[in-house]
Amino acid sequence: MRILIIVAHPDDEVLGMGGTMLKHFRDRDTVTVAYLTTGITSRRSTDFKNSTNYDTSNEEELEMKKQIKKLNCDAKSACKILKVKNSIFFNFPDNEMDTISKSEIMKVIKKIVKENKPERIYTSHYGDLNIDHRIVCESVLAVCESLKTSVKEIFCFEILSSTEWTFPYKFKPNYFTDIKKEIKQKVKAMKCYKDEIRKYPHPRSVEGIENSAERWGIISGLKCAEAFEIIKRID
Repeated sequence: MRILIIVAHPDDEVLGMGGTMLKHFRDRDTVTVAYLTTGITSRRSTDFKNSTNYDTSNEEELEMKKQIKKLNCDAKSACKILKVKNSIFFNFPDNEMDTISKSEIMKVIKKIVKENKPERIYTSHYGDLNIDHRIVCESVLAVCESLKTSVKEIFCFEILSSTEWTFPYKFKPNYFTDIKKEIKQKVKAMKCYKDEIRKYPHPRSVEGIENSAERWGIISGLKCAEAFEIIKRID
């Protein structure tokens, strides 16, 4: 099966479905991950903390470019652990995808879909708190409805420290994968994102990732699981 994962930010893929990515490799599926934003620039600072100041110096701009390259390298390292060879990076502004025309975003996604011819697409959830996550999902759905594509299935996943912060909670999973054998590698892959992982009780901590897998495991009758909401499935 040809699998395409379309996310806004580097680390979304691991948080949402790191264990499932590894399972796809073991099933001999072809997996490609597309990252649409830089994952850095909205912070407007070079210390990995958000800033409301939009006036950045040339030195800060250069430093942020270095950080974007490092984040891309982190993503490639995470993908290597999860046995994913194909990764594609774009430069939409992080946490500001609502400033970009939907047609421009859809044009990029159309290109990715046409080139990779996926049978299944995974993406972020339509009800997510993060604006980039919502727009990516909406754009994926719009592209797949407007084009005659190879896509037979579209699954949405939860992204820790975003989806569960939406009130009321809108993620309604109806598909689960057993990641008991993959949870350690998922955690290892997330550790590649040294500037994104946090200390417990933050959801993006090691304990947060493990607790989430155990929670979905309890709900689905497994030890550890990842959860998905099936948006579309054609047999």
